Amino acid sequence: MKANSSYLQKPAEVERKWYIIDAANKPLGRVAAAAASILRGKHLPTFTPNVDCGDFVIIINAEKAVLTGNKLSQKVRYYHTGWVGGIKEIHYDKLMKENPEKAMWYAVNGMLPNNSIGRKAITRLKVYKNDVHGHEAQKPVMWTGEIK
Repeated sequence: MKANSSYLQKPAEVERKWYIIDAANKPLGRVAAAAASILRGKHLPTFTPNVDCGDFVIIINAEKAVLTGNKLSQKVRYYHTGWVGGIKEIHYDKLMKENPEKAMWYAVNGMLPNNSIGRKAITRLKVYKNDVHGHEAQKPVMWTGEIK
């Protein structure tokens, strides 16, 4: 290998770790950005853009995540049912009350690439409403990176 060449990771060389991110009293978007970066593997020195080299992420306390400014009352999620005239909307104050895991999932999914790597990466995301999760057997560690 040449001295000035870059290292490109092979898919068979990927070793995945498990990380926990606590979303309590942190902005939803900041937590989602950190989770998307870990899912892609951008925190690793061996990051290769065309290889799915990310880790598993467990987000706990999703119901305690905050939306800054007036987003809680003004932000709206639109989706389409697939039928003619089937545009639907849900306001984030209702979404955060009823299903905060889905709000966090939407945020992380929107920050991943729209290709096969992004679709594979989102399957490694686990989101929980409170601090109880069933992944102790995987020996997850708390994410120590900065989330402002």
